[in-house]
Amino acid sequence: MKNNYLISTGGSGGHVIPATILFEHLSKEAEVIISTDKRGIRYLDKEIYKIEIINTPKLNNIFFLPFGLIKIFFLTIRSFFLLKNKKITKLISTGGYMSLPLILAGKLLGLKMYLLEPNLILGRANRYYLNFCCKIFCYTDKIKNFPNHYKNKIEIINPLVRKEIYLTKPSLSRENKFNLLVVGGSQGASIFDNKLKDIIVNISKKFTINIFQQTSEKNIIYLEDFYLKNNIESSIFSFDKNFLNIINQADLCITRGGATTLAELSVLNKPFIVIPLPTSKDNHQQENANFYRDNDTCWILEQDSFEDKIEEVLNGILNNKTDFLKKKK
Repeated sequence: MKNNYLISTGGSGGHVIPATILFEHLSKEAEVIISTDKRGIRYLDKEIYKIEIINTPKLNNIFFLPFGLIKIFFLTIRSFFLLKNKKITKLISTGGYMSLPLILAGKLLGLKMYLLEPNLILGRANRYYLNFCCKIFCYTDKIKNFPNHYKNKIEIINPLVRKEIYLTKPSLSRENKFNLLVVGGSQGASIFDNKLKDIIVNISKKFTINIFQQTSEKNIIYLEDFYLKNNIESSIFSFDKNFLNIINQADLCITRGGATTLAELSVLNKPFIVIPLPTSKDNHQQENANFYRDNDTCWILEQDSFEDKIEEVLNGILNNKTDFLKKKK
């Protein structure tokens, strides 16, 4: 008889995509349910996953704090009966405040609970959840802000990327064309839409470039027309389920510092330029980027100086690929 597991996730793709990878692994030996808030629904295929909605409010407004706490109280009761009725034996959280009612309910039921921390700095929610969990899965034991008395709970794993990425052979570079991937993560990055396209045009006058660019749905047609008018081959998309194929065609990626994206690029031997989101909680994107820079696989640019420096960096890579090939290796 199979065990019953529940994976709690929600919010951005950075939380939800690792949950789907865990689902793929665990569903071979257990009945698995994914719990998400309404924001996470867009990343989940209802034909594949068993989904429960626990729409936890964010407690970041003092005025609405009493209402938020009341809602969390009732969501905890609902979570209690969900876990009990579904006979859940293990609860896994990919981090974030959206897991709070389930963590509290799991504690009341005495369930075994596990956490995932893909970032290089411990998330605030996970820091609180450490009190209740058996193990926390990390990619390294050098996590910043991690309490020393909980170090024994760290279980180091390989980066959680989709199975097909591990099985994919990285594509070979082409001498006559340079494929550049621009990806802002699941939440997009307007800085790439507004400040990069003219620089790409300048570079295309000296080098043959094919650009793959992630943008918002409303901006796709505009960017397609812009690159077409400037004789630049392009593929513009928002959220593409075949993102693996796009990554594998790329020679270089310009990206934010989300843990999942950087792990996927690394596994596929794709060098990248990281522009960490300066407003990311506890500056975790900067810490993620620092980890890969210290392993000599990427370049880092600050958002404030991105527009001034990105053309120089790209020209340097295209003019002399010695450093690029070193990072690729």
